[in-house]
Amino acid sequence: MALSDLERDNHGYLVNLNQWNENIAKELAEEEGVNLTNDSFKLINFLRDEYINNNANQPNERNMVKGLKDDWGGKLTTKELYTLFPKGPAKQAGKIAGLPETKRKGGY
Repeated sequence: MALSDLERDNHGYLVNLNQWNENIAKELAEEEGVNLTNDSFKLINFLRDEYINNNANQPNERNMVKGLKDDWGGKLTTKELYTLFPKGPAKQAGKIAGLPETKRKGGY
């Protein structure tokens, strides 16, 4: 299934997060102008796991850094998250992860 076949909200977020897969992530990233790396997918998979398995939790950047620090190759900082997702790791990475739009302030 291609991204064009999936229902999305007015801001381009997937309506059904269960229709997400890595190919859909790549299409969303292309739309966003983001190059996905292994580190990008570490964050994407962390966000999906938090949302799906932790009562729809959508962590802020500080909690992303705390949650990923043991999985990361080097020292993880918020700045690195913004290098991967320049329009904001919470909103942009969440969108590419197929999650609903976060209602937290900030982002785009």
